[in-house]
Amino acid sequence: MDKVFAATFWGFVSGGALVIGALIGYYVNVSARFVAGVMAFGSGVLISALSFELMEEAFRESGMTAAAVGFLSGAFIYALANRLLAERGAKHRKRSGGQQPGEDEQSGSGTAIALGALLDGIPESIAIGLSILHGGAVSVAVVAAIFLSNLPEGMASSAGMKKAGRSVGYVFTVWIVIAVACGLSSLAGYTLFDNLSPFVIAATTAVAAGAMLTMIVDTMIPEAFSETHNWAGLIAVAGFLTSFMLSELAG
Repeated sequence: MDKVFAATFWGFVSGGALVIGALIGYYVNVSARFVAGVMAFGSGVLISALSFELMEEAFRESGMTAAAVGFLSGAFIYALANRLLAERGAKHRKRSGGQQPGEDEQSGSGTAIALGALLDGIPESIAIGLSILHGGAVSVAVVAAIFLSNLPEGMASSAGMKKAGRSVGYVFTVWIVIAVACGLSSLAGYTLFDNLSPFVIAATTAVAAGAMLTMIVDTMIPEAFSETHNWAGLIAVAGFLTSFMLSELAG
């Protein structure tokens, strides 16, 4: 498969999980406990993938400096952007209950939620393109991890949007646009960094990993723990192990 096409295709595949999840969350009466359980599983999957695929690759490519600087930079950038969006109404964008504010409660919250969802998806998608740059082929573990984490995100967020009174047109426009943006971000991760130094590529991979881990702790784990409580850790461990085995078998 042509690498440019592969980067775009797998970015769309991972982003498409958001749309699938949104369809389920909006039209199917899925229990909040089930959504939270899947979110806990997805959190474990992503933590494993960013540890054994992204950070390990960044370290092997250019050493500890590139990995550490990139990782901390990604965490800081995401945390700052997430805080700004949270102040404008996007704090509970991954929550499936009634926590999301409607426009009548906080003007501009709809835009903030959409931008927040986009912020969550871009680092993951760039990581897919970078994985092709590193290994010459897409990392199955990374794509599977992002797909499995995006599914409950779409479910929880769209259920929350519905309860906040947002229209079906708004909900699916947001997720379709973000799915397209995921494909383009993955393409950018491959094409824009193709001729750059190994240090820059490694550091950018670590930036994506740092942003992803911060996103997991700030937005996914609160939804996971809200319903599963003492089971959240065990479910996350199962997700971590699943992704680890996938990574080892694919390698």
